[in-house]
Amino acid sequence: MRIMRLALVAMAAFLLWGSSANAITVEKKRDAPGDPAEVWALVGDFCAIKDWHPVVAQCEETKEGDVTFRILTLKDGGKIKEKLTGTEETSYSYEIIESPLPVKNYKATLSIEEDEDSPDRSEVHWEATFDVQGASDDHARKTIADIFEAGVKGIKAKAIAAYDAKEGAGGKAEDKDDDDDK
Repeated sequence: MRIMRLALVAMAAFLLWGSSANAITVEKKRDAPGDPAEVWALVGDFCAIKDWHPVVAQCEETKEGDVTFRILTLKDGGKIKEKLTGTEETSYSYEIIESPLPVKNYKATLSIEEDEDSPDRSEVHWEATFDVQGASDDHARKTIADIFEAGVKGIKAKAIAAYDAKEGAGGKAEDKDDDDDK
């Protein structure tokens, strides 16, 4: 009987105080002019986020041994510390170490891939998985989705500006307002 009570108390505690049973995934996609290498050259540096994300005021990159970190200072004064966990030709992965965001166990990847329908265009893809901390699942999901939406729009705007500068008077990049959310 005592074991049964302990099991019930443990299960109740898990249900009441445990985070989401499953990690939440948020992803945003947006097409942009230019091939992946061209777009990546604009946005792929780990601290280039300050150049394309509208809420990032400053980025400081540091090293601790072989590990690379960035500290983002947001325009509202908040700070986020992130750790670079992997890189490939046109992508990087990172995790949040410290942040005011309502997330924990946050892991994300930003990548630029070839647009399957048009070889002179790229697809910006930003995806994260995380557990919720201190907020509802819907609030945390919306917070990260809003951050990603502003970011992929910023990357597209930077790619359009670079494409237009490259093309000169020959034409302007098309700015379709595509929202390829998943």
